[in-house]
Amino acid sequence: MKEQFEHFIHQWLLDQGVAESWANYVQLFIDISLLVILCFIADRIAKRVLLKFISVIVKRSKFEWDDVLLEHKVFDKLAHLAPALVVQASSSYVFNDFTDIIPFVNRMADAYMIVVGIMVINAIFNTLDHYFRNTEALKDKPIDSYFQLARIVIYFLGGILVISRVFDKDPVGILTAMGALTAVSMLVFKDTILGFVASIQLSANDMIRVGDWVSVPNYGADGDVIKITLNTVKVQNWDKTISTIPTYSFISDSFKNWRGMSEAGGRRIKRSVVLKSGSVKFCDEEMISRFKHYNLLREYLNTRVQEINNYNKDGGYDKTYLINGRQLTNIGVFRIYAEAYIKQLKGIHPDLTLMVFQKEGNEFGVPIQVYCFTKTTDWAEYENLQSDIFDHLYASAPEFDLEVFQHPSGGDFKKIIN
Repeated sequence: MKEQFEHFIHQWLLDQGVAESWANYVQLFIDISLLVILCFIADRIAKRVLLKFISVIVKRSKFEWDDVLLEHKVFDKLAHLAPALVVQASSSYVFNDFTDIIPFVNRMADAYMIVVGIMVINAIFNTLDHYFRNTEALKDKPIDSYFQLARIVIYFLGGILVISRVFDKDPVGILTAMGALTAVSMLVFKDTILGFVASIQLSANDMIRVGDWVSVPNYGADGDVIKITLNTVKVQNWDKTISTIPTYSFISDSFKNWRGMSEAGGRRIKRSVVLKSGSVKFCDEEMISRFKHYNLLREYLNTRVQEINNYNKDGGYDKTYLINGRQLTNIGVFRIYAEAYIKQLKGIHPDLTLMVFQKEGNEFGVPIQVYCFTKTTDWAEYENLQSDIFDHLYASAPEFDLEVFQHPSGGDFKKIIN
């Protein structure tokens, strides 16, 4: 029937006065137009009918996977295969008078189907990425890095296959010819290769996750990790700016991950009050009597004073001079007071290390360091609690006849002159 139809068209063209040489080409144009119309019809059927039918089935099913596939348009991408299948099935009929171009048309259709296949695989990767992001065990892992690498491999292999079909060449031969470009490829994809290796190390050693608070001094980054990709790690700083850091920098450079603090449920306070060494002295009877009125010291002083008195009495020390035997110092009592004060605060973690100790003196004085952990890891709450502690310690130091060190200002020199 097709041959009769073509003969009718050919004869009609000749009857209209079209030359024999031109009649064949006009007939070819008509055949191509019919093929285009068939491809258009196949595309409309696939997208308007089949996709709607599949959508109804997917929405009625109880599985989640097919819903995610539909959402990421995997079936839409597959629908693009319909025109290519029509071309493959009808090319030998449409071009039976032009057999030389049939192989070329088929190769073009194959190349088109490979491109569609790449699009489908990419949509499936998007589906898997979405699924893993919503999986509790994997949502903080650098999954993006692996999918990016997989996409690069698919695009590379797909490109080789497309070229091999268009030019009718063996793909292995193309790969062999590209071997000479290996050095150039290594240079071009240096960051990608380094990023991939770094991603594997970061994931295998659990060094960084999405949501971790990290500090990277070399890049001025300090905030939460919001995305890990093959080449970069995005960190949202506390001022809401975004720092983009090469992934391999987390292997080659130093950085601090605060995850341990978050998992422990407390954040460390490590800060010192520097006291003037000239204000440090032994406690006399008047000072001890005054200190006993401080609620947090009463029990400690009653026990400690009795212990020291018994020691000095047994040793026969002359207590006319305070330097003899054992004696309390105002800085020592202040240190005990600071520790007792911090312990009774509700915001301090009772199960983690808590110390108030004296560090080595320096040109500024004698540092009394507070080392403890808060119950909260919230930045604002942490800073408020830390400020409350040191507000109290700075205000309390004069009650122990201690002076907090501060460089002299113009007002201090003015007082001396006057």
